[in-house]
Amino acid sequence: MKTKLKLTAVFEEAEEGGYLSFIEELPGVNSQGETMEEAKENLVEALHLVLESHREISEAGIKNKKITRESLELVS
Repeated sequence: MKTKLKLTAVFEEAEEGGYLSFIEELPGVNSQGETMEEAKENLVEALHLVLESHREISEAGIKNKKITRESLELVS
């Protein structure tokens, strides 16, 4: 069974045109775009990049350590 995690994307019209965007629950995940659709696409890409970066940092910190990994299901 797949569990969905819902995040809150915030879009603000920029004074110079286009949109600024960020995800409320995840500091550091922000982007922008000329259109709302482009801003959404760029924000999803930013989310993937931040999660990938966090995973790489985590893996470097646990290298050569005895660990256990488990999937985490989030239900709200």
